[in-house]
Amino acid sequence: MYSLIRSILFKFPTEPVHYFSMNCLQAACSVPLFKKWISRSFSARHTKPVEAFGLRYKNAVGLAAGFDKNARWLRELEALGFGSVEIGTVTPQPQDGNDKPRLFRLPKDRALINRMGFNNEGVKVVAERLRRWKAAQAELPANQASLVIGGNIGKNKITPNEDAWKDYEICFRELFDVVDYFVVNVSSPNTPGLRELQEKDALYKILSHLQTINRQQPKPKPLLLKIAPDLTSPQIDDVIDLAMEVQLDGLVAANTTISRANLVTTAKQLEEIGAGGLSGAPLRKRATEIVAYITERSKGTIPVIASGGIFTAEDALEKLQAGAVLVQVWTGFIYVGPAIAKKICSGL
Repeated sequence: MYSLIRSILFKFPTEPVHYFSMNCLQAACSVPLFKKWISRSFSARHTKPVEAFGLRYKNAVGLAAGFDKNARWLRELEALGFGSVEIGTVTPQPQDGNDKPRLFRLPKDRALINRMGFNNEGVKVVAERLRRWKAAQAELPANQASLVIGGNIGKNKITPNEDAWKDYEICFRELFDVVDYFVVNVSSPNTPGLRELQEKDALYKILSHLQTINRQQPKPKPLLLKIAPDLTSPQIDDVIDLAMEVQLDGLVAANTTISRANLVTTAKQLEEIGAGGLSGAPLRKRATEIVAYITERSKGTIPVIASGGIFTAEDALEKLQAGAVLVQVWTGFIYVGPAIAKKICSGL
């Protein structure tokens, strides 16, 4: 059924279809009877809860950052059976992101290219929306496993890199009471100069500052770092050493790639699309290699959330066997459909 729906949706521009589809799901979930049916249809039964980062996830399958940037569809994504949703990337001030079109499908490669540019409504708006979500969740029965919410934070485009730490602090403080864990995003290729913050000195300034604030709280939140798949082994070594020094709770591997190697999509089509981060099936192997490398290099002391090219239970299992504690999907959702979490959980 979804293959037919997808063939229709793929005839329309990518970004508008994303919002259209999710708003339709939102309308359906606003009717309690429909929401109950959706939840029963798309949530895997008898899933095994996962303990990670001091949090309890109802299952190992999460939705990666970038899908629900503004925390608008948490009820709907929970109904689709996800164990966690990472909102964002959120920045201190609202920003429109890059010019449209900025999201492109590569069907032959089961991939996407995006250059969204951290478009979001700003941290205060997102925090207020999450506050209302948390208040509603507090009324649920104590034995009902709640959706785990991650906060993916970044800097505004106009903020110079030397002041980036201030943007991360603003987002961290504003979201602290309304998310369950944090992910620092310095690895998106779509904000000019952002990836320069992955260099060890710049990264240390940001992460050590956030950890100082974190440790001043009565209950510190898990703090993770999302890295690019384009890092070299020495650069990953630097990240691992820094993660241990700053005592990060984990890493997310990996973000989108700027590589266009081994794609079926023609060079002409890629040239017409232009710059952006590539996600989806072509990233699967590299993401798994990074997860395995981090696990081996850190002797398993740094937990990893795996993201990149996960479409099936076999893809997820590959990441888990490489050392990941949880997996996240994004592009797979677009190609497999709303049953992806159920299919992966059932297969695992």
